[in-house]
Amino acid sequence: MKSGHTHIFDSIISESEPMKEIFSIVKKVSNSDTTIMINGETGTGKGLIAKAIHQCSNRKNKPFIQLNCGAISEGLLESELFGHVKGAFTGAISNKPGKFELAEGGSVFLDEIGDMSMDLQVKVLKVLEENEFEPVGGNKTIKADVRVITATHRDLEKEVQKGNFREDLFYRLYVIPIVLSPLKERGSDIPLLVYHFLRKFSEEKKKGIVTISDEAMDIIMDYPWPGNVRELKNLIERLVVLNENGEILHQDLPEKIKSGKDRKTLLEIDVPGEGINFNTAVTEYEKALIIKALEKTNWIKNKAAELLQIKRTTLVEKIKRHKIKKEM
Repeated sequence: MKSGHTHIFDSIISESEPMKEIFSIVKKVSNSDTTIMINGETGTGKGLIAKAIHQCSNRKNKPFIQLNCGAISEGLLESELFGHVKGAFTGAISNKPGKFELAEGGSVFLDEIGDMSMDLQVKVLKVLEENEFEPVGGNKTIKADVRVITATHRDLEKEVQKGNFREDLFYRLYVIPIVLSPLKERGSDIPLLVYHFLRKFSEEKKKGIVTISDEAMDIIMDYPWPGNVRELKNLIERLVVLNENGEILHQDLPEKIKSGKDRKTLLEIDVPGEGINFNTAVTEYEKALIIKALEKTNWIKNKAAELLQIKRTTLVEKIKRHKIKKEM
């Protein structure tokens, strides 16, 4: 973890309060062997936090083995976890160790554990409770000295109620839950991540340093980022690859990102329970839009009119009607 404005906790770039709290929890829990459940939307960095827990622990010199339970077919997942013996099934031409055996002394990170079948959940519970397992097709019990870290984007409590997830495993996993905030709730991290990815991809793609205009950054700051850090990373990579003039401008951004700004503004408008005066609200919104456009263009009316996509004469009339004046 570096001092200064940017905290890099095993390549996690953040200065937001929610992430500082996560770093604090990670440091407290890393040396216990207690099971940890990381919950968060896709793309929030659950894998990075799992790795940070391992690297802060006294198991750091031993293997860190990860497996995405949602990316492997049900038939292969058991073999991936526990290994198999020769002849256990068609294609099992030799003994193969599973993740629990390969991680001996270290940590196993099971991502998207909410996608695991009930049958496999029983076997994972056995590893957690008895520290042992049997390979597929084998009858030899293998001891497991591993720290288990799990993650999911699902609400496992709801999955338990629906009968999709075992209640006993749920309580065994939720000893120390860590909840990652979506990127839209970590606004101060967005510019840090943008500049980090710009540097990273500028170097990787040998493009020279690509910068970003203030206007493009404003739009990126206003977008809700449903795909979180992963979506932001992919966007910056694409923009760097396509960039030809050394600076990313607002017109370079995809339409989806630009229109996200408009959607966000609309979502922020609320209708209170006691009702609202429609005409007054529309007038106030129009006035706020005009002031924002004037401020963005340094009070140059031609440019503000362009931004608002109206005629300059229409803008001048509205400025007079709303009695808008530049504050000195």
